[in-house]
Parts: sequence; structure tokens; C-alpha cells
Amino acid sequence: MEDRQLTNADNENGRKCACGGAAPFFVGLVVALVFGWWAFPEMLYSQKEQPIRFSHKVHVNDAGMECKQCHSLREDGSFAGLPSTASCAECHSDVIGSDPEEARFVAEYVKSGKEVKWLVYQYQPDNVFFSHAAHSLDGCNQCHQFSERELCNLCHLDVADSDKAPTHYENKLTGYSKQTMKMWQCERCHANENHLGVTNSSNACFVCHK
Repeated sequence: MEDRQLTNADNENGRKCACGGAAPFFVGLVVALVFGWWAFPEMLYSQKEQPIRFSHKVHVNDAGMECKQCHSLREDGSFAGLPSTASCAECHSDVIGSDPEEARFVAEYVKSGKEVKWLVYQYQPDNVFFSHAAHSLDGCNQCHQFSERELCNLCHLDVADSDKAPTHYENKLTGYSKQTMKMWQCERCHANENHLGVTNSSNACFVCHK
């Protein structure tokens, strides 16, 4: 009888130990998940703002400008992307509004001829080539009916209604922007014909990688 009581007591203590050991495990799991999903990404990326506060709303909605008036194509079909001080000075050789950022732009950049060091959201790795010419309105609208804004917004953030450029999230290890397109985003069209209907785009590796 005494041996049975000891055995029962041992089993009870074992169950208590098992329960006591499970609690730290689950606490550690929760801490690891919080760190991995929230804390680490926050630590990995630095947040930066553009050197000049630029209002797309003023230029696109109010002035009726199109993307290509500032973001032009190179001869190889890729975008030069970043507007030059000279192209901006075609309208802003002098201050034409009341925005203090425009006045600062004219004083610091236009008058001196200095280029703005714009932060690039979609800077692709060296082994990736993306041709904007192959994704132009003329090409895509053979099967679809996009406006320029709709087509650009398939890959880029819709900033037409924004009074300031989005915050730039830069990876502290690689230097690339968090907003750089990922392969799965390209495959929405290249590997999934159901995304936008029938597509003639190739999914071969060499089309985009070199």
C-alpha cells in the first residue's frame, strides 16, 4: 500500500513538472514570434525621407501631368526613372507657388545646378533586367485597356493623391529598398495567366535574369 502511495505521489509530481516545463516553452515561443515578425524587421530597416518633399497630387491631379513627363525611358527601354534638376527647372526656374519646399528646391538645387539625390524605391539587383518598354501602354493595351496610371500602379505605389513621397525603407544589410519588387510579384503576370487574363509574357528565367 505504501509503495502504491509513493508511486501515485511520484506521478503527480511528474505531471506538475511537465506542466511547469511547458509554460516557459510557450512563453519563449511567443517572444520568438514577436521578435521574428515585428522587432527584427523593425531593426533591419532604416526609415528615410526624400531630400525634397514632393507632392504628386499637385503635379498629377492639379496640373494634369503624366508619369512619363518626369520619369522618362532610356534607349534600352528601361526607365531613367529619376527626374533631373534641369527637367524640373523647365517649370521651376523661379518659385511659382507658396510651398516653402519649392522655394528651397529652387534655391538649393536649381540655382546651383545640383542634382537631388532621390531615394530609389524599386532599385533592382544587378542580375535582374526589367524593360519598361516591354510593359508599355502600347504593348499591354493590345489585350487590355489601361490608363497610364493604372498600368504603373500594377507595380508601383499609387502616389497620385499623395502630398509627400512614401517613406523609404532601406535594408541595413543589403542597401536595397524594402519596396523593391520581389520575384513573386512579377510572376503574378508571367506565371499566372488568370491574374490579368491571357498573357503573352514568357516565364523563362533568362527573360528577366542575366
